[in-house]
Amino acid sequence: MGSSLGIHSYGLFVLAGILLNLTPGQDSMFIIGRSLTGGLRAGVAAAVGISAGSIFHTLAAALGLSAILATSPAAFTIVKLVGAAYLVYLGLKMLLAKSSNGDVAASATVSSVDARSAFLQGVVTNILNPKVALFFLAFLPQFIEVGSANQTLAFLALGATFIVTGLIWCLVLAVGAAQLRVFFLRNPTVRTFLDRAVGGLFVALGARLAWMR
Repeated sequence: MGSSLGIHSYGLFVLAGILLNLTPGQDSMFIIGRSLTGGLRAGVAAAVGISAGSIFHTLAAALGLSAILATSPAAFTIVKLVGAAYLVYLGLKMLLAKSSNGDVAASATVSSVDARSAFLQGVVTNILNPKVALFFLAFLPQFIEVGSANQTLAFLALGATFIVTGLIWCLVLAVGAAQLRVFFLRNPTVRTFLDRAVGGLFVALGARLAWMR
């Protein structure tokens, strides 16, 4: 794959993409948190939402929109602060929520609602992370031949590859974290502590994003 689209070193790109996806980051922490508190469906929905956000960033990079964030400090700051505020909001919502009673049946009832909200939260947190936009803008062009007549298609092909490999890893994270949820459901006190801990994690991620330069 690649020569007709002006892509070079595709194998190296795939390897680099896999290694980058394995590196813990905001998206990974978000998926793990949603899996632990909402179960497998919420975790998978969050992973798919993150991938949907990455599709947006791929299109933005291909169309040159991400360059606006790279060249406009004001635009970068606005997107960064909105994204940070959203993460803090999610965290505070969990911190201030009422303690869980550990009812497995009740948890199953709200699982579909959790899945929908986790998907939307995944999309929003990913789109509002300017660091992801700049990553796509800086990483993908390194594997596209200068002067290629198919740069837009090359961006899309590389972006799709990165998203697919990333989604696979995100699903592994979601399944792994969800396995621990049964224990938390059977231990209401521990589960309440977990909810608070994940809420604190989201607040910390928001603060970290806000301070990012």
